Amino acid sequence: MNGLVYFLAAAALWTGFAAQLPGLWREPRDPMKRALCAVIFLAGFCFALGAPPTVGFVNRVVGVPNAAACLTYGAINAFSAASLVLIVHWRGADDPERLRRVSRRWLLAYAVIIAAQTVLFAVGDAPVERLSDFDTYYADTPFIREMIVLYLVAHLVAALTTTVLCSRWTLQISGWTGRALTVLAVGWLCNSAYGVLKMVALSGRWTGQHWDPLSTRLAPMLVAVGAALTSAGYVLPLLGPRIDSLIAFLRLGPLFRLVGSRSTGRVGRNVLLSWRSLGDVELRLTHRTTAIRDGLRDVSVHFDETVRERAYRQALSLGSSAGEAEAIGDAAMVAVAVASGTRGRDGGPRQEGLDSAALEALVGLGGGYAEPAAGGQGLDTGQPSLIRMSRAVRAGVVVGAVRAERAKSR
Repeated sequence: MNGLVYFLAAAALWTGFAAQLPGLWREPRDPMKRALCAVIFLAGFCFALGAPPTVGFVNRVVGVPNAAACLTYGAINAFSAASLVLIVHWRGADDPERLRRVSRRWLLAYAVIIAAQTVLFAVGDAPVERLSDFDTYYADTPFIREMIVLYLVAHLVAALTTTVLCSRWTLQISGWTGRALTVLAVGWLCNSAYGVLKMVALSGRWTGQHWDPLSTRLAPMLVAVGAALTSAGYVLPLLGPRIDSLIAFLRLGPLFRLVGSRSTGRVGRNVLLSWRSLGDVELRLTHRTTAIRDGLRDVSVHFDETVRERAYRQALSLGSSAGEAEAIGDAAMVAVAVASGTRGRDGGPRQEGLDSAALEALVGLGGGYAEPAAGGQGLDTGQPSLIRMSRAVRAGVVVGAVRAERAKSR
């Protein structure tokens, strides 16, 4: 990998780090947030240090050939330690003191390893500057060889431990955390492969083989992919719920315009979501959901069980399943109720907003409540029912029901 790829990887990781800074600022004592920020920052720092232009610059500034290699190895092991601490806190435990003890042990162990690496580098002899193949070039040099092996073993221990833990937890946890663990497991598997390839290349030097490309070309590419995946995996549980809320918010747009705007009277101002306010998406989703429920409550006096039953039977006759037919019936009843309410207020049938897209955003209304309907049955507005209703709107039966009711009223 050339220097540009290293710097691009570092920039991407530090962008993720910058996105986490507001949360760290709000809760500076949260150990999990601190560990997460440390992991992402150190991952970017390792790439920035490992870039050949940076290696040469650091060596010139320090005045010691290959000083950048010692610094980079220390950063990699600091990244490994931070990752293990984050995994410990992420998994959690009933005893907070036990979490702190385990975290301190990992940190102490890797602090000792970093100190040992520095001592080995100081007593070793590495006079020839190597920008990209330091590992293999000095694979037979006393003390430098031990420093390289120590850093690789420490990195492999962290990578394999994290890979195994994440893979095991993936089978126990679902949702965004489960997806994040899958991404983490793949990312740390790439990091493990990086360490294995480096060790294989060193072994080749020890046995007289020339396997340097494994260390200088393939391993850096694997660790770049691994770093990107692990950073994404750590961030997913934080962004996932916001993504779900954003999707729900957008899907609720058509329904909000149909019934929610009746209670707020501010369609244009509430429909759009500014990317600058993504942090408030949960609050905006709550406001939109409340407006929709208020709108449904307003039109509930016009619910007609006959409309629902007619649409239900028509859907069955067209081959829909019982569940799909029920959703079509509910959606038709709501649409006709909106049309009836508009006629009662304006003296004529409403001409806009009652097409098949009008109820498409029913997805996203969390929880549920029952509104009175003719015949004594309620309208189920729990999220699963609303999802089925949203799908039913696409079938076109709802539009047919609205048109049929309009024709009868003329």
